[in-house]
Amino acid sequence: MMGLGKYAEAVIGSYAASVALIVALVALSIWKGARVKKALTEVEARQGKTNV
Repeated sequence: MMGLGKYAEAVIGSYAASVALIVALVALSIWKGARVKKALTEVEARQGKTNV
């Protein structure tokens, strides 16, 4: 691995935190998108619209 010396722990920790936050944001976006899609489908069903 790279020669990070005494900063290895801090750098690796920062990378891990960044990756965790990005994964959390992607998961949250997918989850919220599914909720919005479901809500839109329900509204369209009440209005009698179909997917064409």
